[in-house]
Amino acid sequence: MDCNFKLVVSSYSFLGAVRRGMIAYDDILLKAKEMGFTGVEYAGLEVPAGLETETYAKMLREKAESLQMKLTCYSVGANFLCSDPESEVERLKAELRNAQLLGVKYMRHDVCYAPLPGGRRSFEANLPLLVKCVRQVTEYAESLGIKTMVENHGMFCQDSHRVEMLIDAVDSPNYGALIDIGNFLCADEDPAKAVGILKNYAFYVHCKDFYYKEGAGVAAPEGPGWIYTRGGNYIKGAAVGDGCVPVAKCLGILKASGFRGPAAIEYEGTEDPLECIAAGKRYLEKIIY
Repeated sequence: MDCNFKLVVSSYSFLGAVRRGMIAYDDILLKAKEMGFTGVEYAGLEVPAGLETETYAKMLREKAESLQMKLTCYSVGANFLCSDPESEVERLKAELRNAQLLGVKYMRHDVCYAPLPGGRRSFEANLPLLVKCVRQVTEYAESLGIKTMVENHGMFCQDSHRVEMLIDAVDSPNYGALIDIGNFLCADEDPAKAVGILKNYAFYVHCKDFYYKEGAGVAAPEGPGWIYTRGGNYIKGAAVGDGCVPVAKCLGILKASGFRGPAAIEYEGTEDPLECIAAGKRYLEKIIY
């Protein structure tokens, strides 16, 4: 496969190494460069005590520039199905200003995780509120020169048809999809079919893989890290290329669609994070270069 992808890595991939004391959070950029990456996506910011978020964002941008590294995306959580969705909109506008300080071109934010207790339960019934909030955020983002994205993430907005429904309803060229090729398994959806549905909305891609065990209505498999899927199965983070996700097929579908954006490794398993990031990078380089 000829390379149309800009292979980068998410800071989320390194958090296991940070928690184990293998590297410091402030050294993620340096470690990514040492591993041969040219860019990093930041999944939130762990701001050191005594610093303002704005100051830290500027420091990260300067550090990236000094290392000749690119900051590709800023990813944050969000939930508009809450008691005060307008405050959530304003919070995301503040995050967009942080994204601008980082110098990124993309910001990914969630839209919801579950229906509001006591409220309408279907995704379709909640869609008008989601669309209203997302439009406000992406219109503000556009004024800052940043594109916003929804990821297939958070269980309630995990399925390809829900993501497509949301993007179509928002109807803005500034709003698209961050396709996480592994996350479709959380909703027991075939990753390749799902990528085929969303390929023309893609701004950005997460390369993720999972181990898979079919559920039988009993306890989770032994060991930490297993996620219970909507359909009653179990998945656990794996190095890209080691799990059950048809990674090459998914990326081939995106390539054929004309996608030319960033593709970030996002590792979330329980094995050695640095080894798994490196293994995923080697695998992806074999299939995309």
